[in-house]
Amino acid sequence: MSATSYDLTGKVALVTGGSRGLGRAMVQALAEAGADVVIASRKLDACEVAAQEVRASTGRRALPLAYHVGNWDDAEPTVDAIVKEFGRLDILINNAGMSPLYDGVETISEALWDKVFDVNLKGPFALSIAAGQQMATQGGGSIISISSRASERPRPHTLPYAAAKAGLNAMTVALAHALGPDVRVNAIIAGTFLTDVSKSWDADAFAQRAQTFALGRGGDPTEITGAALYLASDASSYTTGSMLTVDGGQP
Repeated sequence: MSATSYDLTGKVALVTGGSRGLGRAMVQALAEAGADVVIASRKLDACEVAAQEVRASTGRRALPLAYHVGNWDDAEPTVDAIVKEFGRLDILINNAGMSPLYDGVETISEALWDKVFDVNLKGPFALSIAAGQQMATQGGGSIISISSRASERPRPHTLPYAAAKAGLNAMTVALAHALGPDVRVNAIIAGTFLTDVSKSWDADAFAQRAQTFALGRGGDPTEITGAALYLASDASSYTTGSMLTVDGGQP
């Protein structure tokens, strides 16, 4: 596979939750590969900072966009705004997610359950449909959803999140068939990455847990970018409906 297979020059990529963490790392990698990028999250100011950094470091166009993925009705207008600005949309990374804490499964409220599903499953579905329809009119595109090891190894403290991410996996396979052959749809099963969220963890407890991983550590956010570039680019032209695990060998 030649390096040109990973070249994203002339492509436009949308990353939800793109202003920080895994999303920010993927935005940077996509821009460095030649794509123009749309950085979307609820906090426009954070998106604007990230967009300026991308422009300065890569010379690519970067559009900051205020977008709450949990709002179903905002999906189509968001895609329309991107197409108005760039003329196309080639890559969507459904990265935005949330997993709120709770004391025990008996304390999970309907409001918490709905909020988790809105952000982690319902919103990505609506955005994937809107983006997929646009991509089909262009003759192709790639949709990537960031899932979680919790979808395969659910635990009591992540129950709503795990259930939503399991639904995201099922959605990925179904949409690969629904939107194919022009649009490819895949997911990355992400393990534990040391993003800004990890700063609030008990460091000693995590270090002990990480010893059970094959690599013995958590991941750096940049270590998800290779998988994202593979699935976004022509390097994965015969890959759809797949789950690519990037977790450092978590048991």
